[in-house]
Amino acid sequence: MASGTKGKGTARKRHMILECRQCHTRYLVPDSAVGPEGRTVRCANCRHSWFQHPAGAAPLELTKPEPAPIAAPPAPEAPPEPEPTPAYAGADHDYDAFAHEPPFRPRRNPARRWTIAAITAGVVMLIATGALVFGNLPSFASMLGLSLGGETPLKFVNLKRPDRRDLPNGSELFAIGGQVRNPTSQRQSVPDIRAELRDASDRLVYSWTIKPDQRSIAPGGAMNFDSAKLDVPSSSKTVKLSFTAASPAN
Repeated sequence: MASGTKGKGTARKRHMILECRQCHTRYLVPDSAVGPEGRTVRCANCRHSWFQHPAGAAPLELTKPEPAPIAAPPAPEAPPEPEPTPAYAGADHDYDAFAHEPPFRPRRNPARRWTIAAITAGVVMLIATGALVFGNLPSFASMLGLSLGGETPLKFVNLKRPDRRDLPNGSELFAIGGQVRNPTSQRQSVPDIRAELRDASDRLVYSWTIKPDQRSIAPGGAMNFDSAKLDVPSSSKTVKLSFTAASPAN
């Protein structure tokens, strides 16, 4: 949460930043909107609701009572000792009571079989990982929609001018859009797009995530994207777009 004052001797409304715990969209609102007692708020992006405490107040933590000690059960009585087995006359002294029963096959050990299966699966995964890292398989990974790490080569092009318009119900609509282009010769996977609104001092005042309509782009191809939000902060001056694994771009 953040607050500030304006000018010397002139008081300015204190503001706080709310962040949705579901989609992590952030909002800049005045403290008076929450009130000294706190209130239930709802995210305009994902409709998730939560109780927001006032600025500077820490949520109460409920302590769980310790369970009452449980008395130890009485010690069980020792079982009676088994009676010795009498030796039969004429018994074979080479008899082994622990030998395998007919047809004299050794008993199977399931724990050993599972251990061997787990080791085999681990070796296969290591071989596959080594092939992706050290082999020449980037295009194959892109066809499967897999990300091998690092920044994406996709570019934002033909960005539309941000559009603000008043709706008949009194709300304000903020819309952006543009294209994502694949300048490479291989199919590329498309990550989520993050939109950030910043004020004149380049401070973040609002952000949200845009889900692309398609998850991959053919070599040299492009895809359109559009997104709109209601009642974004009026202090926002610039829009910055970025992919979830890349740095923001104007």
